[in-house]
Amino acid sequence: MSHENWLGLMIGNSRLHWAYFADNQLQETWNTIKRDSLRELEDILPPVVSNYLKTAIPLYVASVVPSATRLYLQLPQTIIIDVRSIPIQGIYKTMGCDRTLALWGGGCKYQFPCLVIDSGTALTFTGANENQELVGGAILPGVKLQMETLFFNTAALPEVEILEDFIPRWAKNTPNAIQSGIIYSILGGIKGFIDDWLEQYPSSSIILTGGDTILLKQYFAKIYPFLADKIIFDSDLIFYGMKEYKLNI
Repeated sequence: MSHENWLGLMIGNSRLHWAYFADNQLQETWNTIKRDSLRELEDILPPVVSNYLKTAIPLYVASVVPSATRLYLQLPQTIIIDVRSIPIQGIYKTMGCDRTLALWGGGCKYQFPCLVIDSGTALTFTGANENQELVGGAILPGVKLQMETLFFNTAALPEVEILEDFIPRWAKNTPNAIQSGIIYSILGGIKGFIDDWLEQYPSSSIILTGGDTILLKQYFAKIYPFLADKIIFDSDLIFYGMKEYKLNI
């Protein structure tokens, strides 16, 4: 496409993730909640995004919720991203487009081999080697989903959230015990995957992205400072993947 100004939209499990590119350079990003109609969507969009949509600049859309994509097909400028054209070898049929785009964006910006850890509704690990071949990955519930699981499936445990204030490992009350159990288990799990990956690919880039990037970055800096120095924290990998997709189709 010749257009250098465009919008990117990643339809996630819980939110919509928007980005605006000018001269094919990322300028701004926004997150909004989902809506069932374009009119309802326009009511909650930041005015600047709504204005961009009205100018009919290209809108590149990727989605992990196929049913939610139909809404944007009503816009004439919508271009649905086909991740099958992304040149990472070994991508399997059911692999999420968010993981594929983030891996492609991370490898293109920070080099291959590359391990992408995406901390959203799900916490995912996705790695590719120096030949841009998928090595594999893993999926588990993310921070918020683990919190909600305890709250909705137990009778006595309260609803809590992980705060940016440091939580000690050994808690003396129930809310802190839940917070500690989840955050330290997640951090330990991430460390285990990184350690194993670096044994195989010691020169690999390691990138942490997704909605909990800032939260996990703060905890990593305090608990595993030497490992934190090896991690790139970048919440915009999916949009870099979209940019590379657009420039190469």
